[in-house]
Amino acid sequence: MDNWFKSKWFIRAISLGFAILLYVFVAIEETDSTENESSILFGGSVKTETLQNVPVDIRIDSDKYVVSGVPETVNVSLEGPTSALAPVVRQKNIEVYVDLTGLKEGEHEVEIKHEEISSRLSVYIEPKTINIIIEERSTDEFAISVDFINEDKLPEGYQIGDYKLNTDKVTITSSKEVIDRIAIVKVYVDVAGVTESIKNREVPVNVYDSQGNELGVRVDPTTVVVSVDIDNPSKRVPVSVATTGKLPNGYSLVSMEADLKEIEIFATSDTLANIDEITTEPINLSDITKSGTIEVNLALPKKVQAPTVDSVKVQVVLEQTKSLEDVPIEVDNLSSGQVINFVEPNQERINITVSGNEQDVRDLKAEDFRIYINANGLDIGRRRVPLQVEGPNNITVELDMEEVVVEIEEA
Repeated sequence: MDNWFKSKWFIRAISLGFAILLYVFVAIEETDSTENESSILFGGSVKTETLQNVPVDIRIDSDKYVVSGVPETVNVSLEGPTSALAPVVRQKNIEVYVDLTGLKEGEHEVEIKHEEISSRLSVYIEPKTINIIIEERSTDEFAISVDFINEDKLPEGYQIGDYKLNTDKVTITSSKEVIDRIAIVKVYVDVAGVTESIKNREVPVNVYDSQGNELGVRVDPTTVVVSVDIDNPSKRVPVSVATTGKLPNGYSLVSMEADLKEIEIFATSDTLANIDEITTEPINLSDITKSGTIEVNLALPKKVQAPTVDSVKVQVVLEQTKSLEDVPIEVDNLSSGQVINFVEPNQERINITVSGNEQDVRDLKAEDFRIYINANGLDIGRRRVPLQVEGPNNITVELDMEEVVVEIEEA
């Protein structure tokens, strides 16, 4: 070994090897900085990646100023070797900001900057510069109003009752100019199809100017909790029977009553206030010739409901009047040895008119009645004798005449 170090050729070979290694090392360093030969040596490549929607931080005294014109996000393009680019893209490890410290109120053109991430990466931000406005910060309290939407889509009979917010005011922060423009602070509650009260629904707070334009301001709290009573008012009202037309000849109406005297109806309070009764659908009297029960629907006004009742039964009582002709006149208690002849009328028959409940009258015949005179104690000669009637109970009988003239003779 000692002989090798004494050899000048060995020393020259060693020197040449060190020179080659030094050259390779310098070449690798130069390639890393120019992103050139290292991709060949290590299998890497130069790539470009774009990060979308990178948040923009605003560096300013936020207790004193508000800023408008700063985009919420920007797109950031990164270019460099894969080995440096991949971890940044994967972790989205980049911070973008505008530094407004030291700037006063007014309009400014500023540059969007980024924190240093790697000297091996080139960073391009779009947009690079922006125009912003710095304004004095102002804070004020505003009352919240509630706007119910789709009220017309509430089921029939339902209405909005009382409502309650967990807070009736919000604190709004923005520039003084914007604060002065605030006209309306409201929340919207959608009640379409709602049949039960709303309990603790969280809704966002909206801020508008007098023209109805929504304003971008800081609201605290950004949402409120609302509870709303959804009412279905009801009222008990009497039921009346409606009719149309006239009864046929020979019939008169004694009574027409529904089996329900009153029902419970549901509608909005305004509608219920104008309703004193509910009628049935009109019954056509010209179609009725018998006493009995008729089922008829209720004539509910628009937007009024009676969930438990669709129809009622109506009890109809008719009185019928009809004529019975040629009813014989009988003679009671005529003394023996006497004969009787009818002078007025000159025959032993009479017409009568009977009336009563249609059910009692409908099948009556002449045979159901007995018309007679009582001849007991009548002497010979012409006599005026009252007519008497026997017949069914609850039937009214009207005779063509109240008395007859008879001639009594000896046999």
